[in-house]
Amino acid sequence: MTSTPASRREFLGAAAALAALPWLSACSTPLPLTPPVPPSEADAERLLQASAEAHGLAAYQALSDINVRYEGEWRPLIDRIQPVVVDKSFRGGSEERILPAARIVAQAYTGSAGRKQVRWQRAAEASDAPGDVAVWFNGAATADPEVLSASALVAEAYGLFLLGPMWLTGRGFAVQRAVSERVDGRLCDVVNVWLRPGLGRSPQDRVAVCIDQASGLTRRVRFTLEGTANTAGAVAQVDAFEHERRFGVMWPMRSYEEVVHPIRLPAHDWRIAGLDVNRGYAADALAGPRFTGTAAAPAAAL
Repeated sequence: MTSTPASRREFLGAAAALAALPWLSACSTPLPLTPPVPPSEADAERLLQASAEAHGLAAYQALSDINVRYEGEWRPLIDRIQPVVVDKSFRGGSEERILPAARIVAQAYTGSAGRKQVRWQRAAEASDAPGDVAVWFNGAATADPEVLSASALVAEAYGLFLLGPMWLTGRGFAVQRAVSERVDGRLCDVVNVWLRPGLGRSPQDRVAVCIDQASGLTRRVRFTLEGTANTAGAVAQVDAFEHERRFGVMWPMRSYEEVVHPIRLPAHDWRIAGLDVNRGYAADALAGPRFTGTAAAPAAAL
């Protein structure tokens, strides 16, 4: 990965910016959501589809379930800016399960405070429904609306980070070209995708997809965070590295996230430590405070 630990200057600058955050939130966002939403462009739709195919769209659509283990590290200060989203005392390593056809992501986290379990089911495309989320801390369900919204946002976002353009295929109600940019030295075409529903419980979000002109792989996703009151107005981005093809799909084996608006701040580094597919369990294996049946075993170590 090309990212480096935050320097002392970055650390002190970010700390000083914390106090100014309410003022900074009024600054111009790189991904405005205000209407009018532009009409879709056929060229942009073709680029997004081609990137999904480069990632192994056909193989992905044939998967019944995806089982992943992540390991990672949080960067300094991010938990002070987005404490509920980060949930640092619970969100250490994680086991995650995805049922693509059912639009379900389930996550089992372990951290210094114990276990956190999340089950998120996204609403159907073009729906005004908020989706369905449940969260348990050390086996006890919570009804805290801020925790539920933040957990839904994180679960949905991690589907996007793992699957990139395949997660977005057919979801955008508007898709448009933007100015190209370089990611890790690679020239990328940029496609803006407007989502409804958005990420997690947000009614709408916008994602910029940076597609490598040479390989067709998505190297970066930049996205609004409208799913919680704490993150509304913010924009973050995730860079993907070291793709490997397994089970016919290109997986980003390492990822790096940073907040880019209203301040720029490193957030999270993580890697795929385990991966397997097609165990054959149904949605009820992910419905409670622990994975059950064939969903329970850890993802196969890499």
